[in-house]
Amino acid sequence: MHIENVGEYLKKNGIKPSVQRMKIFQYLLDHHTHPTVDDIFQNLSPEMPTLSKTTVYNTLNIFVSSNIIQEIIIEENEVRYDIVTADHGHFKCKTCGEITDFDIDLSKLDLSKLGDVEIDETHFYLKGTCEKCLEKQN
Repeated sequence: MHIENVGEYLKKNGIKPSVQRMKIFQYLLDHHTHPTVDDIFQNLSPEMPTLSKTTVYNTLNIFVSSNIIQEIIIEENEVRYDIVTADHGHFKCKTCGEITDFDIDLSKLDLSKLGDVEIDETHFYLKGTCEKCLEKQN
């Protein structure tokens, strides 16, 4: 995802572009690591000493509510954030913890056996051992 002007993008999505909000959004654009609140706070607080974890939480909640990022919960008690909001899946390596996006065509799923349902959310998570960790084991 490439966004020319973060402030304008936030405004276009109904979000007041404060310095903290723009920095947090830019961090998500620059780091496709599916960071936690702690990751974002630890990486931004040295350059923004007045930043608090509460501000990070509140900002991420605003972004999620505005559908410009999504929460991903692969493990209990671990909320991560993803800038990619289009349909895709996540693979988490159980050895190194890295999370990788992969494409998925949800339109090819046969949901006819569910009957007449309304789907509000779709999440597709896989867990296993990544290629790098498999190579280290051999």
